[in-house]
Amino acid sequence: MKKKLNTTQKNSFTLKEAIKILKKQKRKKFVENIDIAINLGIDTKQPDQNIRGVINLPYGLKKKIKVAVFTNEEKLVKEAKKAKADAIGTNDLLKIIKKNKKKFNVILATKDTIKLVSKLGPILGPRNLMPNLKFGTITNKIYDTVKKIKKGQIRFKNDKNGIIHASIGKINFKYKKIKKNFLKIISTITSLKPNKVKGQYIKKIFLSKTMGKSILIKILKNKIKKYNKN
Repeated sequence: MKKKLNTTQKNSFTLKEAIKILKKQKRKKFVENIDIAINLGIDTKQPDQNIRGVINLPYGLKKKIKVAVFTNEEKLVKEAKKAKADAIGTNDLLKIIKKNKKKFNVILATKDTIKLVSKLGPILGPRNLMPNLKFGTITNKIYDTVKKIKKGQIRFKNDKNGIIHASIGKINFKYKKIKKNFLKIISTITSLKPNKVKGQYIKKIFLSKTMGKSILIKILKNKIKKYNKN
């Protein structure tokens, strides 16, 4: 569930300070995620200003990600098995998804199965799971793609309010790992700034735990160099 941002929060903290605060907060019975919310100065009504992409975080998420692969080529089936995909198939896999028998975090499709997978549009579309060339989930590079996703590849896109929500690690990660993952997503989103955005692009950055309150991170417009010093 996406948290409502506390945009009236006056106090802001460096990344290092924010992580210390999060680590001191009361712990739950499970290892919570560290979530990031990035408020962008974009006009979401303009298609060319919406931000989306895929990132391979340096230290992943240490989270079990279930991947299903649509393919009927023997070679690619072997690659999927070797990469430890959770489900592989064509019509049989389609039936499993239609009946909602198993939950998957990512669906991959080889180019020859696109017509078949398109039948799942009404089911996968609302869940943001429909294979897409832009996200690299329509591909014949099955082994490498599955391995990257399992390691901690994340997809992101802004919501209708121009905010990107994502997880960047676990609360038990060391600061260095959280920082590297943080910098990766910020630098990636910075590089995707639309040409038509002339004002402040990254307006606010918040960090929180899965069940915690959000903390406003100090930023200097859209510059991130200062974080390299922490």
